[in-house]
Amino acid sequence: MMTNPNRTFLPPVVTQTTEQQWYLIDATGQRLGRLSAAIAMILRGKNKPTFTPHLDTGDFVIVINADKVAVTGRKSTQKVYKRHSGRPGGMKEESYDKLMKRLPQRILEHAVRGMLPKNRLGRQLFTKLKVYAGGTHPHAAQQPQILTLSTIPGVKN
Repeated sequence: MMTNPNRTFLPPVVTQTTEQQWYLIDATGQRLGRLSAAIAMILRGKNKPTFTPHLDTGDFVIVINADKVAVTGRKSTQKVYKRHSGRPGGMKEESYDKLMKRLPQRILEHAVRGMLPKNRLGRQLFTKLKVYAGGTHPHAAQQPQILTLSTIPGVKN
């Protein structure tokens, strides 16, 4: 029996929940943008042959040492993160350096969130990202596989 190439591939419901892996990535010395792109690809499941754009076929990602992530050029002094409280005059601006000292994991979370879909699926995928500033994490029971960027297909290091 031949399948129609114009039909959307739908993986069975069983594989959507049972094949979710946990990966551990060490951010020490990694470039922020390249690391974020690789993490977003794993969260979406684009590294799997069963990738479906409208379904959650991705994996969980644990990132340690987020405080040791690197940026190129003068981004450390010139890059500005903005947030708004929703109140009049509630705009807050913070440079990369200050945010790195205060909440280093927020920088990586912000970069990855911008690479995910801006809808309900993207919000669901973002919950599968766990970022920690130090070298320890509380997810040892999930037995995460250690992952380097060079082992992910389609990612340049």
